Amino acid sequence: MRPRLRRVIWIAPLAILGILLFVFIGGEIVMHLWNWLLPALFGWRQITFWQAVGLLALCRILFGGLAGRGFHRSNFRRRMAERCANMPPEEREQFRERMRARWGFGPPTGESKEQ
Repeated sequence: MRPRLRRVIWIAPLAILGILLFVFIGGEIVMHLWNWLLPALFGWRQITFWQAVGLLALCRILFGGLAGRGFHRSNFRRRMAERCANMPPEEREQFRERMRARWGFGPPTGESKEQ
């Protein structure tokens, strides 16, 4: 047997076991935290293990995305930094002023706050 195939044969079951262990531990933590805090604070019902696993998956989809560890956001920041680095100073200042006006980051650098 080739060494690479032998390594895959060992890694695949360990990866599956790791995923199952993560789901079990994560589900248990979510279930226990929910059942400890929310019924006492808000009067909500207790949840089962499978509801906790579903809540864990929902939070992963909503807050973690489906693509992994925030790849798209960090890629966006890198592209914007490159784009700003290649702009001449006048164009960069115009861009900043448009962003401030659009998103409300405060007055542009040319205006005073006392108007």
